[in-house]
Amino acid sequence: MILQCNNLFKAYKKNVFVINNLNLTLPKGRIIGLLGPNGCGKSTLIKMIAGVLQPTKGSILVDGKEVGHQSKAVVSYLPERPYFDPAMKVSELLRYFEEFYEDFDRERANRLLRDLSIDPEAKLKILSKGTKEKVQLILVMSRKAKLYLLDEPIAGVDPAAREYILSTIVSNYDSEATILITTHLITDVEQVLDEFIFFSWGGRVLKSGNADEERTRSGMSLDELFKEVYRCSQSF
Repeated sequence: MILQCNNLFKAYKKNVFVINNLNLTLPKGRIIGLLGPNGCGKSTLIKMIAGVLQPTKGSILVDGKEVGHQSKAVVSYLPERPYFDPAMKVSELLRYFEEFYEDFDRERANRLLRDLSIDPEAKLKILSKGTKEKVQLILVMSRKAKLYLLDEPIAGVDPAAREYILSTIVSNYDSEATILITTHLITDVEQVLDEFIFFSWGGRVLKSGNADEERTRSGMSLDELFKEVYRCSQSF
């Protein structure tokens, strides 16, 4: 297993838990969708795995190690919102990642930039929102990590950009690595998923499993299935 969350809690206010006693394991070598509505705790969980937030209670193991310096060395994290200095050039970001991360593949990053006709000497502040997100994804996917955490990688971009982003995700990671994608846009992302996790309020797992097997069994898309499972969960 690449990830183990044991009895995990996260509260921003006393006794108001965004994540409430979550137990979760993720296998190696899979693309996994953490799927659910906005505000249900997906980003909070991703941030705790990445080490950006600390759990209120419980433990997280990444590749058998507690979240810290060693785990961060094998995790490549794409946050929901860009965080780079808009005055920086794309080439400066590449140099920064190359110096900071030993597993950064500069050749791969340059190739992806050429594929998208992105000028390495362009400053971030002159790029469109979608292009900025593509640059950030290129940086994240150009690391040779064991666990990729992609928080809403296709939110806020047009359908053509979504298609490129998803194809980039699929074609630019080691098959031994795991990708965890959070999104509420289930229809757009389900085509690339090996596994799914339906998340609901309080960080509750409603259902999880193999994406293809579940579609065959239910006769529904993951988006249709989520709506059915989520509706049933609200009636209890």
